[in-house]
Amino acid sequence: MTTGQSGTGSARPTSAGDATIRPATPTAAGTPTPAARTAATASDTTPAAAGTDRPARGDGTTTSARTADGTKAATPTNGDPKPDATKNDSPKPSTAAGSAVMDGAVTDGASRDGAAEGGRARDSVGKADAAEDDSAEGGDTTRGEKASDADSSTKTDGEVKSAGSERWDAFASAPEPVPSRFSRAARAVGRLLIHEWTLASLGALALAVLMTWPTLRYPRYTLPQDYWDPSLQAWQMAWSGHILLTEPARLWQSNTFFPELWSFAFSDTLLGYAPAGMLGSGPEDAVLRYNIMFVLAHALATLGAYALARQLGAGRIGAAVAGVAYTYAPWLLAQAGHLHVLSNGGIPLALAMLARGHGWSLRHGYRPERRHDGWVYAGWLVAAWQLSLGFGIGLPFAYFLAGAVLVAAVLFYARRLRTGQALPFGRRLLVADVVGGLLFAGVGLLMAIPYFQVTELHPYAERTIGDISIFSPPASGFVTAPAESRIWGGLHEGARAALPWHPEMTLLPGFVLYALAAGGLLFSVWRLRHRLLLLAGVLVTMAFAMGTRFFDGTFTYVPLFEHAPGWNALRTPGRLMLWTTLLLALLAAGAVTALTERVRELAAQRIPSWPGPWLRLATLLPLLLVTVEGLNVTPHPVVPTQPAALRTVEGPLLVLPSNQSLDQHVMLWSTGGFPDVVNGGSGFTPRQLDDVRRVTQSFPDQTSVDYLRTLGVRTVVLLRGQVAGTPWEISIDAPVDLLGISRQEVDGAVVYRL
Repeated sequence: MTTGQSGTGSARPTSAGDATIRPATPTAAGTPTPAARTAATASDTTPAAAGTDRPARGDGTTTSARTADGTKAATPTNGDPKPDATKNDSPKPSTAAGSAVMDGAVTDGASRDGAAEGGRARDSVGKADAAEDDSAEGGDTTRGEKASDADSSTKTDGEVKSAGSERWDAFASAPEPVPSRFSRAARAVGRLLIHEWTLASLGALALAVLMTWPTLRYPRYTLPQDYWDPSLQAWQMAWSGHILLTEPARLWQSNTFFPELWSFAFSDTLLGYAPAGMLGSGPEDAVLRYNIMFVLAHALATLGAYALARQLGAGRIGAAVAGVAYTYAPWLLAQAGHLHVLSNGGIPLALAMLARGHGWSLRHGYRPERRHDGWVYAGWLVAAWQLSLGFGIGLPFAYFLAGAVLVAAVLFYARRLRTGQALPFGRRLLVADVVGGLLFAGVGLLMAIPYFQVTELHPYAERTIGDISIFSPPASGFVTAPAESRIWGGLHEGARAALPWHPEMTLLPGFVLYALAAGGLLFSVWRLRHRLLLLAGVLVTMAFAMGTRFFDGTFTYVPLFEHAPGWNALRTPGRLMLWTTLLLALLAAGAVTALTERVRELAAQRIPSWPGPWLRLATLLPLLLVTVEGLNVTPHPVVPTQPAALRTVEGPLLVLPSNQSLDQHVMLWSTGGFPDVVNGGSGFTPRQLDDVRRVTQSFPDQTSVDYLRTLGVRTVVLLRGQVAGTPWEISIDAPVDLLGISRQEVDGAVVYRL
């Protein structure tokens, strides 16, 4: 026999075989009521399936118990239980030893969730089996039942398991197999290969190979557009890689323009490509390196613009349109010989990383929870790398970043003054911006020092407003395509003839891009104010790109030329069309994204919900059109072969004839061993090189020989294949016995040793 314990609200059995007392039921007022129950016979008791009992609640709800026939009997629990609902909780002895099932956790009589549950013994083997089924269905519900025979159960960590339940293990679901290390690695690689950014990178690279073909057909022997400026830039990459490996302190004192100082800063340097310049040696490797970087520059520009559009909120197809339109705009086809202009992918890529790090997008605004200082560091690092490729493109980018930082700071604090609450920014993000900004500024300063030195040594190298006027395009240039455009080149031949300097004045970004951007003003995922800001940016950058042709540049280019540090070195305003193209591409991305989303909505209304072929074609048509408009007919001439005489001679040396075009070939040929050469080609011609070219018109004679000796020149190579129509056509075979120099024929060239 047991007695109820009113003070604790729980009951304990006095022995293993005694009846179990149910816990006291709390009243509505919250005071426990003794729950002493009387023992009843088996005929008066309604046996309940194990695991379905619930403690009575004092909130007026009912608990249900499952009867022997599987039905539920509701029991009112508002206060004290009614006499007819009283259950017999005394255990019933089992008829078969070891058949009772313990499926709940017994914790030495401790209460669970404010109500302690007692156990209910089984009266037959069949009822015990039914209890097992209910226990399997109940899952994680705690049962407070106790078996009559302790030998039939096991106890582990405070839980009592039924030995009879083991027979049901065969019906349980098989455990999930643990993948091997190889399987996990294969899955990770598979996820990486189908990731959006993997596909975007591979797509950009494949498109670059196709759109620049046949650049990689004969990459060791041909150069795109022409073999003058590309030869110079191939030498630049080769020199920076070579000298950083051998004698880094001499970086800016190149082997050309001997004996001039700071000669590597006579033009944009492509210094950011120095790691590529460390691979290979000689002219053929330099040409191969140039062609590879030419293709990669297009791929990076496409990927960068795609990343920027995606970060700002465009869809995949819209971002792809922005990437292709930005990279293969028809006006850029005229710049195929200027790798430093085509190497612009770091601009949108850095902007995308900075926007990502600051949690900002054009479509969703500022989202502080998406901030990440790692992306901020990466963005500033890419921006610094872009600046190292040259100031021609990097300087306007630097001014844009400075302006963006200033505007963002003003808006940030203006919101704080207006609302009294500052948007969360964070110390880590501030440190990242400060460190990254200092890194960017430091790279810019280190790059600028040599150019300041050149300006001091050669003040005549500075540009004038007159120089800017020569290269300033008229408004008609914005609808005129270069000759390299496969689609528009032949149709615009007459319009190009009316331009004073059409290579820098044919600025058509694409009629398809114009149309998509115009549509983006009316139908877009961007907000109206953002569309208007993008339109304003397009118009402003166009005005700056016109140089002195827009109201004489009084309100646009001239103030920058006179007051902005370094701006007076930019003589080709038309290259600012790069920013116009980027803004137009973002407007187009907004329109195409809105189109694809509308198609998706229409597709959802179809049964089955899948767009038909015409709807799918409608979303890809803008991408196809901007790609077709970027097709080119860029020539790929064969690079002149390095003369055999230049493979063995020692410097310092002079190669004749000497002029701007031929000297760029000499620079490329000098990559064989980088001997010091007097020759050189750049954005300006040093006066000393002018003097050399003038004095050596009569070479070989005593005056020219003495002058070259004073410069330190030891060898002169006169190329027979280039002397037609020059003074050397007559003097190349003149005797030199009285001059104190030697003369030797070497495979189509005459080598003079001074």
